[in-house]
Amino acid sequence: MSDTSTPLVEVRDVHKRFPLPSSFLSSARPKVHALNGVSITVQRGEAFCLVGESGCGKTTLGRTVIGLEKPTRGEVHYGGQRVDTLDDTARKPIRQHMQMIFQNPYASLNPRMTVQQILEEPLRFHCPELNATDISETVNEVMTSVGNDPAWGQRYPHEFSGGQRQRISIARALMVSPEFIVADEPISALDVSIQAQVLNVLMDAQAQRGLTYLFITHDLSVVEHFGTRVAVMYLGTVCELTKTKDLFATPRHPYTQLLLSAIPRMDGQAFKHQPIPGEVPSPVNLPSGCVFHGRCPHANDRCRTEVPLLNSTKSTAQVACHAVEEGRI
Repeated sequence: MSDTSTPLVEVRDVHKRFPLPSSFLSSARPKVHALNGVSITVQRGEAFCLVGESGCGKTTLGRTVIGLEKPTRGEVHYGGQRVDTLDDTARKPIRQHMQMIFQNPYASLNPRMTVQQILEEPLRFHCPELNATDISETVNEVMTSVGNDPAWGQRYPHEFSGGQRQRISIARALMVSPEFIVADEPISALDVSIQAQVLNVLMDAQAQRGLTYLFITHDLSVVEHFGTRVAVMYLGTVCELTKTKDLFATPRHPYTQLLLSAIPRMDGQAFKHQPIPGEVPSPVNLPSGCVFHGRCPHANDRCRTEVPLLNSTKSTAQVACHAVEEGRI
């Protein structure tokens, strides 16, 4: 896993289906098409961001990468090794290198365990050779590094605020010295006043420990300051993938352009906001062709029938759009 030429994480044509209960009128079981041919690579040391509307598949992709979900089709590679087919025993050494920070700090910490017990648990599982003194010292060091008081160890999660709980969750993810972390909307459940504090903790941890992030968010203003590259998702597909600065300077995909227009920016005395027409189609019955064609102002007959591929443009961006490919926009 030390070869720097190999992407740390590689997702190849991943599909994920979730079966729904069958109706008494039909024995056929409908399926939610959560991911539809997603391919991304995450390089070592970067903060790779996934953005898009709720329900676009961001969290499902993160959970599939980390191993909490199995892909229906496709492959997940970590450090050059395929990991989605490994059983629990074979995957255990890899889990130490891959950790996750969950969205809701009120639900992700066991209310019956003290903070000390919560932080000791991953060490006891992954590093059984450590003695009690080593474990205690590691807990204190990690707690201090994320801005927590080591004295919090004897208290329970319900005694802390949302921001404090999320910093405890970050500490838990760092306990086994991972190299890759999936952060699933880690600040969305927090007050705006403390979101910056938690982001700073994540950025400091990356600088100090050489971490690689897969950062999931719907907040593009966070991406602008945190991410190195961005994948914009819509209905289980990646519609644009590019460097962060290029995304905000020259968005190519029509959906990306509409998303960026929704960011509040003062221009004189007015906001420039272009609402996205229509509604997101059902992931149970996906539209034919480009999944965005029903809401796209540039759609034509080809868009309605042919699925666009994620192709490289003259810039560093990859865009899945027939209109961009044909030079219509």
